[in-house]
Parts: sequence; C-alpha cells; structure tokens
Amino acid sequence: MTEPLLEATAPDLDLIEEIARATMAELPPAFKVLATQVSLAVMDFAPDDLLAEIGIDDPFELTGLYTGIPLTEKSSMDQPMSPDTIWLFRRPILDEWVARGDVTLEQIVAHVTVHELAHHFGWSDEDIATIDKWWEYD
Repeated sequence: MTEPLLEATAPDLDLIEEIARATMAELPPAFKVLATQVSLAVMDFAPDDLLAEIGIDDPFELTGLYTGIPLTEKSSMDQPMSPDTIWLFRRPILDEWVARGDVTLEQIVAHVTVHELAHHFGWSDEDIATIDKWWEYD
C-alpha cells in the first residue's frame, strides 16, 4: 500500500514578505534605521519590462532587485522619481530554495533581502561577495 501524498501549499507572497520584514527588523541599529527608508515589494516574478530593462530573459534567474539611488550616490538635490525599493520574487526564490536543498526558506529570503539592502547602502556585487560567502556553499 502506498502512502497518500501530503497536501501542502507553497509559501505565499505574505510569508515571503513577513520573513523579509523580520530580517530587516533584526539588522544592527544603524542599518535598521536606513532599511526603514526602503519600500518592500514582493511578487511572483519580475515584470517583463523590468526584465527587459536589465537584460534578463528567464524570469527564474532573478530572485531580488534593488531599484533606487544608493545612499552613497544620493544628494540633497535629488528629486526621486519613485521610492527606493527592494523587490523580492517569490517563484525564483522558491525554485532556488528547492534546488539548493541545504538552506531554510528563512535563510534564503534573508540572504536575498540583505543582498538587495546592501545595494541600497551603496555596495557593489563585488563588495557584497567579499563579506557574503553564500555561494561558496553550492
């Protein structure tokens, strides 16, 4: 006799946002204050126009994105066209989580959130890679 399949639902947008906000709340005080100035948007996939703008064909390749002016480049003369925003994309995050199999959902959402916040703080991908050895665990 075979075991019945367990009914399960994939983590939803609200859970991803909840984990991201909890991550931001646990940042050191100086970073936490700066993080409160950033909007958070969680959606299943990046919109097609955004993917085209950054040159990505496969929407599963983008787990998160920061849009805005990094703090290191802001000027009092800047008139922002839109708020600084961290975008998290649920389906690519879930796919990466399942494919890795060695991290919790909380860990991967926290990683993507902190990575995008680092861009807000003005860090390049190279800067982030020097302190975040996440990908060495592949």
